[in-house]
Amino acid sequence: MSSQAAQIIAALRRGHDELVSRLAALGPDDIVRTSGSADWTVAQTVSHLGSGAVISKASLDAALAGDANPGMDFNKEVWARWDGMTPDEQVAAFPAVNEELVGAFEALDDRALVELRIDLGFMPQPLDVAGVAGMRLTEFALHAWDVNVAFDPTATVARDAAVLLVDTIGPLLRFAGKADQVDGAVTVAVRATMPDRDLGLVIDDVVELTDLPAAAEAKIVAPTEYLVRLFSGRHAAEHTPESVKVTGSLTLDDLRRVFPGY
Repeated sequence: MSSQAAQIIAALRRGHDELVSRLAALGPDDIVRTSGSADWTVAQTVSHLGSGAVISKASLDAALAGDANPGMDFNKEVWARWDGMTPDEQVAAFPAVNEELVGAFEALDDRALVELRIDLGFMPQPLDVAGVAGMRLTEFALHAWDVNVAFDPTATVARDAAVLLVDTIGPLLRFAGKADQVDGAVTVAVRATMPDRDLGLVIDDVVELTDLPAAAEAKIVAPTEYLVRLFSGRHAAEHTPESVKVTGSLTLDDLRRVFPGY
């Protein structure tokens, strides 16, 4: 089996190819539609991914060269440049810069996949390739869904990405989850489907994913990709599959309040 880093990079490649194909079919009116991220149009969502690709590539290049992270001033310049583009320019510029980032990840040898450490400039310590690529996959897969759902209300997060993102998103729930939205501590048995996997969700002082608990006050059964969307706030009723079931002391609306999005 390939390493986690290699699996994440492969998911980034597939996601890139699919999103670029989608964007190529859009017209001027399409790209100014509201995306699944309600505050952004499709073009603005793509712009966010484009500027992120440039910044991530610069961090990777610096690590490979043994240099310091380019820093916040560099990031601000990149954001300002992309914010200043027209919607057509944002969408047109995205494929090349994201290709450069994905290609750079793909060019890493087996040793680098294990040993390279990348300073992102905002984390307490440098991360390995799996950590950095995983953060990018989280951002990319969710915002690709934001683009796709603007045209298809039944859009889903890519399955290969969703399988990886359950673990990547887990640590974020301590910060993004709102435990105060339910009364008292609640333990939830989580049954992910497509593919099948059992997890636990504890809502207490903080929110965290755990191993399947021996006992739980509530249970949720849902496709893996929907769990990724639920945890990231992409869970509106019109985008929720009928197969999602919540039983016990919590409702799906309770869980939606716990996970307002980020």
